Amino acid sequence: MSTAGRDLHRPFLYTRGKHMQSVLIVVMGIAGMTFGWFVYSRFIAEKIYQLDPNFVTPAHELNDGVDYHPTNKYVLWGHHFTSVAGAAPIVGPAIAVYWGWVPAVLWVTLGTIFFAGVHDFGALWVSARHKGKSIGALSEDVIGSRTRALFMVVIFLVLLMVNAVFGVVIAGAFVSAPG
Repeated sequence: MSTAGRDLHRPFLYTRGKHMQSVLIVVMGIAGMTFGWFVYSRFIAEKIYQLDPNFVTPAHELNDGVDYHPTNKYVLWGHHFTSVAGAAPIVGPAIAVYWGWVPAVLWVTLGTIFFAGVHDFGALWVSARHKGKSIGALSEDVIGSRTRALFMVVIFLVLLMVNAVFGVVIAGAFVSAPG
């Protein structure tokens, strides 16, 4: 066996007390995301949300050139991608500092596939099916105006709580592992 080929298996070895190779983490992350993209998202789209490729979106149906305007799918993806930075990219590194890389990688990959992706997919689906309305406007349409007001207060309080938790988690990570 040549010297070039004999160490190819080394990135996949893990021994207690030794460092885990980054190649294994990357391969596992790519495998998880690939499963999420090709298998799980297809299941969610076809079986849960029952997407119709002929559905006319609010951008086409209500096109006013201001609030509703058909746009390139890559531009829409970019807008959505930049607006959904949630707990995974913020708390993930803090989890890595506090508990190690395995929980952090699980938090980011599994959380993205099974929680964040499904939540965002569902929110966009509901909004598109109701003329592009937000969750507050939908709650008013479905239940009533007092519910909308209460729901908006709850959303505000939840956002405050999430920001407070982010602050506590990050501060705790910095205090427990200052270096």
